[in-house]
Amino acid sequence: MKTTLIYSLALSSALFVFEANAQTVTLDYYFNHEAHKDSKGEPERFHYLWEETDNNGYSILGENFKSQGFKLKSLENAPTATNLKGTSVYIIVDPDSKKESPNPNYIQPTDVKNIAAWVKQGGILVMFANDSANVELPHFNKLANTFGFNFNNDLQNHVVDDNHFEDGGIIIKNNPVFKTAGKIYMKDVCSISTTGNAKPVLKNAAGATLIATAQYGKGTAIAIADPWLYNEYTNGRLPAKYGFENDKAAQDLVAWLKRLTAE
Repeated sequence: MKTTLIYSLALSSALFVFEANAQTVTLDYYFNHEAHKDSKGEPERFHYLWEETDNNGYSILGENFKSQGFKLKSLENAPTATNLKGTSVYIIVDPDSKKESPNPNYIQPTDVKNIAAWVKQGGILVMFANDSANVELPHFNKLANTFGFNFNNDLQNHVVDDNHFEDGGIIIKNNPVFKTAGKIYMKDVCSISTTGNAKPVLKNAAGATLIATAQYGKGTAIAIADPWLYNEYTNGRLPAKYGFENDKAAQDLVAWLKRLTAE
């Protein structure tokens, strides 16, 4: 009994230490708030959610974060100092246009102010965009421009169909972020322009910037040209013969974010 008690106390103590040291990654569910009808005809949230395990979700990316000691959180409301408190990494993916939601929650000046203040105090902001036909860029760029990024109204790495996977391929060499992934797949994306202290992290073969980063106060902002690492492109759907390593890229990205939170 004594041995069991000591073991239980030790285990409880270890769990407490882990929870105390765990960092939180918060995924926006407010600016991205798509819904479709379920089998019963009722509205159901979908697209880029932690809990989605089909091709549309971020459950695999979430597992990568958890493996690095992060706790997962979602934010159903507009960001404020209060509801971002305790968040180390805040991710906004593919904000809705009217094509995707009848009443989209556009990013407003107050949102830009709140997010920028949070980053300035040490937060890590990750912005996943999309090609211009599938993301609401005008308001998203109000936020991006704050950090020296602009998501451009263009189309890069266009892939016509599954017979042209290579058109979405990017070879990676000596990259400071993607240290284990040698070739990735990123299709139908926009390019990113950078100004000020914003710097490219990854370019495609045409020289267009697809990932960029900027220091902002004590924090860091990161722009990525596509939702990219959702389940469809990290779960083995990509034919092995092409050698794409999006699974490794997801691990590399999370490891980079982990390092940034420790700086």
